[in-house]
Amino acid sequence: MKVNKISTEQAILRFLKKESHSYLSGQALSKAFGISRTAIWKHMNAIKEMGYSIEASPAKGYRLNLQNLPFNAIEIATNLNTSFIAKNLSFYNKIESTNDTAKEFAANDAKEGFTVVADYQKKGKGRLGRRWESPAGVNIYTSIILRPNIMPVFAPQLTLVAAVAVAETVAKFLNPPTSPFSKGGLKDFPPLTEGGMGGFLSVKWPNDILINSKKVAGILTEMDSEADRINFVILGIGINVNVTKKMLPPELKSIATSLKEETGKEVSRTDLLQTLYLNIETWYKKYLKEGFELIREAWNVYFKMAGKVVRIQQLGKTVEGIAIGIDTDGALLLQDKGGSIIKIISGEIELYTAT
Repeated sequence: MKVNKISTEQAILRFLKKESHSYLSGQALSKAFGISRTAIWKHMNAIKEMGYSIEASPAKGYRLNLQNLPFNAIEIATNLNTSFIAKNLSFYNKIESTNDTAKEFAANDAKEGFTVVADYQKKGKGRLGRRWESPAGVNIYTSIILRPNIMPVFAPQLTLVAAVAVAETVAKFLNPPTSPFSKGGLKDFPPLTEGGMGGFLSVKWPNDILINSKKVAGILTEMDSEADRINFVILGIGINVNVTKKMLPPELKSIATSLKEETGKEVSRTDLLQTLYLNIETWYKKYLKEGFELIREAWNVYFKMAGKVVRIQQLGKTVEGIAIGIDTDGALLLQDKGGSIIKIISGEIELYTAT
């Protein structure tokens, strides 16, 4: 389902939502939209097929049940407060991979901000070719097309931009509705990452969001570029929203979590996506206008491995040192045993545990 201009079903849905306190007769709807009662009946059936609950009475007419609204493109687009992210959106009940589909749209000149969302991925992709578990009906799987006017060498910074936006989004749904940066500066940062209702929130370099050291979200950034320019970047994001521990495969039960597992409450995927898209757009605009320094500071606030001994697994070697944070390029900085600063641009980070 692709949402661009408003359809008749969308217009009827908006009308039904506005008047949900009462029934609307077929005649009243026919007059309001300038179409026949038969056409209204057909549109109502189409709306039901989208997953909406329509109460129909021959004597009273139609009424929309506002409980348990479906997760679809129409609901995501409703009350979306962005200027370009997800304003053009393709929604799929089932898909191979949102990143792969977004690449196809990008290769066919889809504009910046074009977004793909899926309820279920057959072949969800994680970093380093890993599989991203993507069950239906519980999580968020989305990919956004970006076309930044930056050199390809700076593209990895976009992963860190996204990490800040995702962490801020997760924080909102874990804790009271306060953003770490809502008052305009790091000095106003409240103790959202130090526990509370949802537990300990942190980022793991370069692309994971953790709650109590368990993965709740991941980011996969893929680029198409020339030597001196970026054609497009696909920003893929997966967030474990309402998946339960019982639903996870055995190998993930001890290392993954979800918002529902941490808060004990169902979270609206629509509300979370709308918040995510606004946060992505806000931080992306800041990055393009002000540069990477603000992003670096924000990311380091969420980085809870700073000052701890970590181990970096790279191809063919292991690097150990005290984690410092990220530098102005987005690389991870370590201090080795000799006091030298090591710059890490790739690898898997883990806390060092002496054996």
